[in-house]
Parts: sequence; C-alpha cells; structure tokens
Amino acid sequence: MVLQEQSQTPATAAGRDEMYPAARTLTSKAQAVGAVPLLFMTWAYKDGLPASGLPTCEAMQQQIDAGYLGIAHELGVPVAPVGFTWYMVHEDHPAIGLWSDDGSHPSVAGTYLAACVFYASIFRESPEGLSFSGGIPDDQARVLQAEANDNVLELQSQWGLR
Repeated sequence: MVLQEQSQTPATAAGRDEMYPAARTLTSKAQAVGAVPLLFMTWAYKDGLPASGLPTCEAMQQQIDAGYLGIAHELGVPVAPVGFTWYMVHEDHPAIGLWSDDGSHPSVAGTYLAACVFYASIFRESPEGLSFSGGIPDDQARVLQAEANDNVLELQSQWGLR
C-alpha cells in the first residue's frame, strides 16, 4: 500500500506534526490486514518553498527526504525514493524536464521517472532495459531507468528496502 503526502507537508516541522500521526494510523491499519506499506517520497518544487524558508529545490528536497525517512525509520517501513532520485536527475541531467510548467506537478518525464523508481522499489529489480518509454524519447527513458537503478537499488538499505 503506497502512502503519499503533499510535498509541502513533510518539508516543514509543522507539516510533519500533521503527517506523522496519519502515517502511524494508516501504517497500523494496513499492517493489520496484511498489507505492506511503502512511503512515496515526493519531490520538491522546482523553485523550492521560499515562504517556508526553503528557497531552493535542494533545500526543500533535503527536508522532504528527512521528513519521510524520519517516519519510515520509526515505523520500520520502506520508502520509494522518488524525490531523492528526481533531485539527482535534476542535478545530473538538467535538460530532462521533470516538472510541468507550474514547477510543482510532474511532466511526462517526471511521471516516467516516478514509475521507474516504484518499479525498482517494489520488485527490487532494475528498470533498465524495459521497452516501455511512456512517450518520452528512448535516450531519456534509458537515463531515467539508469538513475532509478542507481538511486534505489544501489542504496536499498538507506530506503529500508529488504
């Protein structure tokens, strides 16, 4: 069962005060019926969240990561590191536009990256070589597949993936 919060919420202490109780409750309910929770680490806004003191994408992503990892460690549940991987792609391959024009929601490439991260997180297999490219150029799909492999499978213990 995938649990996701809106990106602003785990990025701030006040937001975590709202997020953590809900995550505890939903995780408990999921586990009670045999479901396996997986936290969807979201991505930062392209221009950060300046109103909350997070003036850059990097600053916001660091706080989102900390927010998700904090509750994941407490609950002993794994994380699909979409936001972490997103930021790495943004830094290493800036020509691949991950955000839509609003700087918040995903582009087609951003959605494809999220799918690759979930594939690696759920199946513990590399998405590299998958033939489906989701409507993005094949060369971009290969880059996103490789980034998902590297940032999920090479760092499995960091994300609580067993």
